[in-house]
Amino acid sequence: MTAKRDALTIDKVLGCVLAGGQSRRMGGGDKSLLDIGGKSMLDVILARLSRQVPDIVLNANGDPARFAQFGLPVVPDPVGEFAGPLAGVLAGLTHADTCHPTVSHVVSVAGDTPFFPTDLVERLCASVPADVPVIALASSSSKLHPVFGLWPVRLKDDLHRWLETGQSGKVLAFVDRHDSVEVSFDRDPATGLDPFFNANKPDDLATVRNTLSARFT
Repeated sequence: MTAKRDALTIDKVLGCVLAGGQSRRMGGGDKSLLDIGGKSMLDVILARLSRQVPDIVLNANGDPARFAQFGLPVVPDPVGEFAGPLAGVLAGLTHADTCHPTVSHVVSVAGDTPFFPTDLVERLCASVPADVPVIALASSSSKLHPVFGLWPVRLKDDLHRWLETGQSGKVLAFVDRHDSVEVSFDRDPATGLDPFFNANKPDDLATVRNTLSARFT
């Protein structure tokens, strides 16, 4: 008989929005703070994520005061600066380990992807055991989206060593060291877009604005 595994519950998950990129293709600055129809992109992302997890932290480098309006902890990359999404994941894991002793996992969300699934956290949690360190990554249309992942806090020290010793900053290079699962998501029925459509360039930003405008007219 196979032993029943413990389920990972939402109250054990901390949300981490990765808003620390340099936004070169958008012309620099904080693209998560850009207006997309009377609200910033980060406003929309936080509204969607706050319905899925009890607590959220922002990962961003530089002066944290520019995010003061959101009333959330802002944590910089612990290794290097602008060291890529893995450094942001490490920031979330470190914050969870220090400030949320009952949290066992961190879910990472990109700061430029406002239509990510409303059941993202629920489905990622359902895909992994609570007591074994397994990473869950989201996918859609047969493509992985490694910035959208569920990360066991138990992997914090290994990730820190990985980055500090100059290993690859690519997410999948680290993931390949550990057990992982892929969770596939369909297109967003409300927008018709891939749920992980992200605003990398001005044209993408226009698509986000037009999509939001069409939904509320």
